[in-house]
Amino acid sequence: MLVLFSVETILAFIGASVVLCFVPGPDNIFVLTQSAIRGWKVGVLTTLGLCSGLIVHTSIVALGVSVIFQTSEVAFQGLKIIGACYLVFLAYRATRSTKIDLRDSDEPNKSFYLTGVVMNITNPKVAIFFLVFLPQFVNIDSGSVSIQMFTLGFIFILCALCVFSLIAYLSSFLKPLLSKSPALVKRLNIFAAFVYVALALNLLFISV
Repeated sequence: MLVLFSVETILAFIGASVVLCFVPGPDNIFVLTQSAIRGWKVGVLTTLGLCSGLIVHTSIVALGVSVIFQTSEVAFQGLKIIGACYLVFLAYRATRSTKIDLRDSDEPNKSFYLTGVVMNITNPKVAIFFLVFLPQFVNIDSGSVSIQMFTLGFIFILCALCVFSLIAYLSSFLKPLLSKSPALVKRLNIFAAFVYVALALNLLFISV
């Protein structure tokens, strides 16, 4: 029976994935702010959405479709614009939110999941990252490259699920403090809006 990966390769990949998941970026920052304002359940639901988006990126990379975004300037720029517009929309929505509704904060709904999916899928940087990161752990002598890429992608998704869920849980401890301080909530929303706009600008300047 052909073994796809050695134990050393898997451990090295898991270690690198966990570290990268903790590096501040659009996804984990979004989970942090959502959890701090609305509670860990919303943070975890958002995390599930983000990880579902990663499934799409894994499939794109494994099947080689991501090469299109490296060779087609129109496709790449189009996806960047969509992602940036969505981040700006999130920034606008954050500035319009001035208080925490405790009844809603503990009742997550599918909109948070869908937000996570859209936010992740419309970030071409994730597809490019996967295209650069995953092949480093592929061994062409160990069988199908596509199967190896899918396997590595799903391992990364499991790492992201664990790390982001931990971030959601720890961030939720800020919610009681925020619920008693409307001024602090407003500042956090303004900060979140600033972060989203900054991420949108960063996304627009991503080059292939």
